[in-house]
Amino acid sequence: MKPYLRRTLLAIVVLGAALGAYKVIAQRKATAQATSAAAEAAKVVAQTLELAPSDIVVAQAQTLTQGLPVSGTLKAVNSAMVKARVTGELMDFTLREGDRVKQGQVVARIDPTEYLARQRQAQRQVDAAMAQVEVAQKQFDNNKALVDQGFISKTALDTSLSNLSGAKASYLAAVAALDVARKSVDDTTLKAPLSGLIAQRLAQPGERVAPDARIVEIVDLSQLEIEAAVPPADAAAVRMGQSASLTMEGSQRVVQARVLRINPSTQAGSRSVLIYLGVNNQAESRQTELRQGLFLQGQLATTELSSLAVPVTSVRTDKPQPYVQWIDNSQVRHMTVNLGARGQVNEQNMVAVTGVGATLAEGTQILSASSGAVREGTRVKFTAVKP
Repeated sequence: MKPYLRRTLLAIVVLGAALGAYKVIAQRKATAQATSAAAEAAKVVAQTLELAPSDIVVAQAQTLTQGLPVSGTLKAVNSAMVKARVTGELMDFTLREGDRVKQGQVVARIDPTEYLARQRQAQRQVDAAMAQVEVAQKQFDNNKALVDQGFISKTALDTSLSNLSGAKASYLAAVAALDVARKSVDDTTLKAPLSGLIAQRLAQPGERVAPDARIVEIVDLSQLEIEAAVPPADAAAVRMGQSASLTMEGSQRVVQARVLRINPSTQAGSRSVLIYLGVNNQAESRQTELRQGLFLQGQLATTELSSLAVPVTSVRTDKPQPYVQWIDNSQVRHMTVNLGARGQVNEQNMVAVTGVGATLAEGTQILSASSGAVREGTRVKFTAVKP
């Protein structure tokens, strides 16, 4: 083969090899770019946060209710302890704790045998005294007639008048003793002084009780109140009629109360002022939950102020400065905020906020506490609401 042909063939082979290598490199580069683009797309998708409507709160101008923490034990406004008034054996006592009674209802009886006998004895003494009055009256009338006729002296008439006055006094004393005996008989019947529920049963049927022995306690749960102590520095802000939102131990139920009375004197030692919060149990939908002796605590509303506010739980403190996570063009941004006064709105704890370095406007969408900490720049989208 001629030399120039050999060189031509060699050039063709080298050029073909170079072209093949270039195609392989270009193909690998395209594959790498596609893989990188797919990874970037997947990363973007992975960083997109899906939010439900409950994950968003809106910054709004709110009227914050500020107040004082209060706590106390529920106590029935109307309660009574039924006690024995006479000595005797307890009878007809069937009521137990939780039973409902009405005012005037017989709660129990004490054996009246002895007191009925005393009543009969007093009645006989009244009859005897009445007979003595009649005898003395007749003697006086006879002596008066004889004095008028001049048969006896006036001294005899005066004596008969004294006898008549003494007989009348004995009769009146006997009548009073009869009234006492009747009262003792009435006292053997124990009646409920008010309508309510039996809170305590403190005696047993057949037991011999003494005067002032406690038999049952009756409480009226329709009106309850709480005695709460307020520090002297805060007592000046308390006014009659102010409302309070209270919660019970172990329950999320909110009980509304109102200031009924303010003690005019301070407590010795602590100098605190006692206030009395009334709870209308009849107005509550579930009366059975409120019981005498339950411990309640909450906040007494004393002042109100208007400000741009968000829930306290929406403010995050995992950075040197408190901040909120707000949504800007479907992305999460972090905004440092200044915290102001705290208060309650519809029983939710709120805090007044102002933005630092950015304007926190009314209507700004802010992530709630349920969203947790979200990286700044994360894209968000909202879950479609099913019809």
